[in-house]
Amino acid sequence: MRSNLTRNLFLSQAAVLALVTAIAIPAAAQQGQSATGSQDNPPSTQQPSQTAKPLNNQTKEGFWGRVNPMARKKWVKKQTDPINDRLTELDEVNAKNAKDIQDVDGRAQAGIKQAQSTAEKANEVATSASTQAQNANQVATTASGHVDQLHTTVNGIDTYKPINEVDVPFKRGSTILSDDAKQQLDGLATSLKDHKGYVVEIEGYSPARGVVGIQNSQRLTEAVKRYLVEHDIPVYRVHAVALGNAQMASNANASADDQKPIKASSVHIRLMENSLAARDAASPQGAASTTGAERP
Repeated sequence: MRSNLTRNLFLSQAAVLALVTAIAIPAAAQQGQSATGSQDNPPSTQQPSQTAKPLNNQTKEGFWGRVNPMARKKWVKKQTDPINDRLTELDEVNAKNAKDIQDVDGRAQAGIKQAQSTAEKANEVATSASTQAQNANQVATTASGHVDQLHTTVNGIDTYKPINEVDVPFKRGSTILSDDAKQQLDGLATSLKDHKGYVVEIEGYSPARGVVGIQNSQRLTEAVKRYLVEHDIPVYRVHAVALGNAQMASNANASADDQKPIKASSVHIRLMENSLAARDAASPQGAASTTGAERP
């Protein structure tokens, strides 16, 4: 029995020795490789590290040193705590960076919206100013046109142009208007109803010489003037002159041989108008008032 106990003890020691040898040989090989790598790479040729400082968690645990296949919970926790702390620090930095980026993005978006709103308001103000400028330009152009028209009208008030001429014949020694003469004067008076800017020139002619001819022609002009005034022609628009046996204006510039003497008594009527009458004639209100007037 004792021999059996001795035999079992020897077997146990042999097993433990074999186990220790199996574990020790790889560890020795690993240490040999580390020493060989250190000799192959001398410290003078190594480049300095630009990364963060590595974690200093290399500790030895009991008999096994760096290789501990049966590590305890405390030893594992001791090795992993620095890593967990560094991960927690990195998470905090990432969270802070994300928050800063979010804040910057929010401020940028707000600035963009404010700039866009300001640009839209400025565009609206510019559009409104452009519309007002166009309206002002149109008003100025209209006012300028009115001023030019008024200037033309004022300058043309004293400038009269002939638009109609009528000859009224009289019998020798008579101042009575014939039916044909009254019809001509009625048409002239009708065409001048509600008309503005005109004058009526009346020239009386008589074949008699000297004072007798002037007196006869004056009676003729007075008869025609009276008839026109009685038919609503303002007296201030009628201008009469007795010329006796003087040549008419159309024949006055002819040579002495071409001038024809006055053979019958007559009254020459000339209707004259200025720019005011022309303006009224161009308007719808004045168009109807000039239908009876004959224009050259």
